[in-house]
Amino acid sequence: MALTRSFKNTVVERVNRDPAFARALLDEASTSFLNGDAETTRLILRDLVNATIGFEALARDIPAPSKSLHRMLSQRGNPSMDNVAAIFSALRKNLNVQIEITIVDAEYQDAVT
Repeated sequence: MALTRSFKNTVVERVNRDPAFARALLDEASTSFLNGDAETTRLILRDLVNATIGFEALARDIPAPSKSLHRMLSQRGNPSMDNVAAIFSALRKNLNVQIEITIVDAEYQDAVT
């Protein structure tokens, strides 16, 4: 008998009970995207969509077939910029948040980390 839980189920449960966690995932997806890490962005967005609005509702919002959205947000997906923007917008609306970007000097960031 497995003693571990499904990661996907854990994310869904945590998002449902902790809105700050959902916002942190969206923040991490935004940061990853703007720093050029497309794969991480897609995977975080996939988990967040699964835990919040779901692919069927997202498909109605964008509009795009849910199977296409699943492929777009897979490890090797290749969503268009329009679809990425639409996905971020749908999640932002669902979580009732605004996304604000702060730019810091790379030298400062290196000193902090």
